[in-house]
Amino acid sequence: MSVSSTAPVRADFKERDLTEIERQILTSLQQIRFGSLEIVIHDSRVVQIERSEKLRFDAKGKALNESLS
Repeated sequence: MSVSSTAPVRADFKERDLTEIERQILTSLQQIRFGSLEIVIHDSRVVQIERSEKLRFDAKGKALNESLS
């Protein structure tokens, strides 16, 4: 599954209906500007969430605040 960096992650259900794991996944997705989120599953259970972020810079060394698309 791929999530567009220009579209905010939103849910059509109330936050109180979410499990702690689902809240953590959504929070991690909302906080990433550039990077990846890996969800590790063992025996059909989420056991770990890994977030990797990238800092991107333009040719002049200035941090990019906007999507590169």
